[in-house]
Amino acid sequence: MDFLSPAYLLDWAALLLRWLHVIVGIAWIGASFYFVWLDNHLRKPSSPELLARGVDGELWAVHGGGFYNPQKYMVAPPNLPQQLHWFYWESYWTWISGFALFVLLYLFNANTYLIDARVHDWTAPAAVAAALGFLVSGWLVYDQICRRFGHKADGSIGNDARVLGLIAIFIAAATWAACQLFAGRAAFLIIGAMMATMMSANVLVWIIPGQKRVIAEMRAGQAVNPVFGQRGKQRSVHNTYFTLPVLIAMLSNHYGMLYSHAHNWLVLIALMVVGVLVRVFFVKRHKGEQAWGLVAGALAVLAALIVWMAPAKPAASPLAAAAAAPSMAEVQAVITQRCVLCHNAELAQKGIQLHSPELIRQNAQAIYQQAVVQQLMPMNNATQISAEERALLGRWFEAGAQP
Repeated sequence: MDFLSPAYLLDWAALLLRWLHVIVGIAWIGASFYFVWLDNHLRKPSSPELLARGVDGELWAVHGGGFYNPQKYMVAPPNLPQQLHWFYWESYWTWISGFALFVLLYLFNANTYLIDARVHDWTAPAAVAAALGFLVSGWLVYDQICRRFGHKADGSIGNDARVLGLIAIFIAAATWAACQLFAGRAAFLIIGAMMATMMSANVLVWIIPGQKRVIAEMRAGQAVNPVFGQRGKQRSVHNTYFTLPVLIAMLSNHYGMLYSHAHNWLVLIALMVVGVLVRVFFVKRHKGEQAWGLVAGALAVLAALIVWMAPAKPAASPLAAAAAAPSMAEVQAVITQRCVLCHNAELAQKGIQLHSPELIRQNAQAIYQQAVVQQLMPMNNATQISAEERALLGRWFEAGAQP
């Protein structure tokens, strides 16, 4: 079983954890989006029978060859069923699988993935502690904002606009701080994980306990305190606005042009703003409101971001023209100095070896895509590849990657 090397098994563990994370994440986000949509499409029933039963809203829908009639009770039906379906394991497993993947890929490889000495030169234990601190402190600060500025004296929920504004300021500040401490790719992921922790903690600490408290009061024949439903609703609304910003923070680690930008914190904030505007648009649209100005605003932010981030076209020089098609010797010199450390016969990261001209040509597409176009490699530019060296690799590939 010698072929079952630790690196090989770690790749399988990362793949399976990522797969699980995506599956349960789809289930959680899908359920969340559906119930937001459902709440905003329910109509007051006209049937005296439904009104007498306490039905506050209903919807008729057709799907998969069947007809569905969801009904929402303002408090509860007269006879509360013993068996109720709870929507929370989707949230918990999304966080558990995501955190496990974060530990496996980032915390166990802090020197490679968390630390970029050009950003902040510190030890791996300190970087790991700080990364975990972002997740914990993010939830604590967010929860205190909701408690101190979102709850009235009687415990009910007040105007949530001030709360959302303070949360936005806090997340923007946390984004700036993360980008001053961690490698860009890790910083983006940490902010996404921090917000995802807020979302899952909302379910664990507020939404589900509040629902259980209401049900316990109903079964005991006690008057139901409406504050629990109001608080759960507040956190649920926050979760739906967090969703798209979290997704773009997670997806961004596939695009080096985003997290390697000199002002990467502004890039991430702009992308999260786009996500919020799009989500608010859909929530308003579900309510029958026309809010195309939000879409226009999102497109304007995206367009401004694309123009602002566009790389300057390098000035043509006689030297560059003369070196339009670099030789394999030139290419191999760059690859040997910048890439072979992690891609050789003994250590073939991601199954790629680059220690011979034949292997370099065989992986020419991957080299061009990862090192030139997306600039993902070397990871955090650990081997200090220069812009000129990336350009050389690009000219070689575009000229046909000749031997």
